[in-house]
Amino acid sequence: MSIKENQKAPDFNLPTDGGGTLKLSSLKGKKVVLYFYPKDDTPGCTKEACGFRDALPDFSKLDAEIVGVSKDPPARHDKFKAKYDLPFTLVSDEDGKMIEAYGSWVEKNMYGRKYMGIDRSTFLIDENGVIRKIWRKVKVKTHVDEVKTAAEAL
Repeated sequence: MSIKENQKAPDFNLPTDGGGTLKLSSLKGKKVVLYFYPKDDTPGCTKEACGFRDALPDFSKLDAEIVGVSKDPPARHDKFKAKYDLPFTLVSDEDGKMIEAYGSWVEKNMYGRKYMGIDRSTFLIDENGVIRKIWRKVKVKTHVDEVKTAAEAL
C-alpha cells in the first residue's frame, strides 16, 4: 500500500506496553508522531527513542503524542521502556498488518542478503487524523529535531 501525505492515516487498535491497547482514532484532537522502528533495545532504535524521550516536553507543549511501533511483543516493550525511562506509548504490531498499512514493511539488503524488515519511518498526523508529513529511511541523529520543527509548523 502506498500511503501519502494529506491522506487519512490508517486507523489501528493494537496492544501496547503496560497491557493496554491503543486506537489511533482515540487520539483525535491531538497531533500524533507515529514512528516505526525495527527492534527494541538496539543501538539506532534506542538512540531514536531516547531522542523522542528527551524532546517530550517540547512535543507536549505542541499537544503532540509520541507513539512508537515495532513488531516486538508488549512484554519486550515494557522492558525497553523501563530500561530507558520512555514516557510514551509503544505499540506492538506482531503480525505486521499495521506496519504494512503504513508502507513501512520493506525489502532490505545487508551484506548482499535480502530480507524483509521495518523501514525506520515517521508519520506526523494532524488533529483530524490526516498525515501531514512522512519521513522514510530516517537518519536518527537529526530526526527528532526535524519532526519537532514540522509539528511546530502545523
